[in-house]
Amino acid sequence: MALGLAALGAPSPATAQVTTLTVAVDLSLAGPMDEVARAFAARRAGLRVALVPGEPGALLAQMAQPGSTIDVLAGADAETAAYGRQRRLLGPAPDLVFAGNTLVLMVPVALAVPVQRLADLARPELARIAIGRVNTVAVGRYAREAINAQRLWPLVQRKLVQVGSAAEVLALVKAAEVEAGFVYGSDAAAAGAAVRVVETLATTTPLRYSAATAAASRQAALAEAFVAHLRSEAAREVWRRAGLVLV
Repeated sequence: MALGLAALGAPSPATAQVTTLTVAVDLSLAGPMDEVARAFAARRAGLRVALVPGEPGALLAQMAQPGSTIDVLAGADAETAAYGRQRRLLGPAPDLVFAGNTLVLMVPVALAVPVQRLADLARPELARIAIGRVNTVAVGRYAREAINAQRLWPLVQRKLVQVGSAAEVLALVKAAEVEAGFVYGSDAAAAGAAVRVVETLATTTPLRYSAATAAASRQAALAEAFVAHLRSEAAREVWRRAGLVLV
């Protein structure tokens, strides 16, 4: 579902023509991206920015549908962006990396979980560990890299509860329905007192968010301006406050 932003700065309700820019955004970035999009729209008369939050892979699939109205893909990981270029779904301009994140292992405070580091997930008393789907969800791919780096995959694979997003992982951990989970550092920072971060994990692939225009966009210049705005000082301040890594 698109999250609409009201048109800002229109000269008069009777004469204003509203232009809608549709931005597909990684679900983990939806909150701060809303603030950044509002600032972008505020400087352009009659502009409405509609956010479509979701997992980058699923958003890319939406862009491939005939009649897609998505103008910008924001928050894609490197693998998703490369796949989008392979399928010629993204515009000719290079991807713009605008922020980064970290991967953390967290546990629910409500459970007395004997986990102090990643290697503890191999302990036999642990049975349920939440992770994004490793084949389709970026945070799941990053988590698999961290697990493989310590050669733990054979020891934890059967314990993994694979879900569709970092938000779903976080919900399971907060509800103490799993004993541990892998999420982004920015998600953990906003999670409150129900969870405890055990460790910030190293990954082979840097956690970076990129943005690109959609090849099918009918307002390429406006889409390119929005992508450039994601690296503005005002946007960088929003990313910083959201717990993202500045790049």
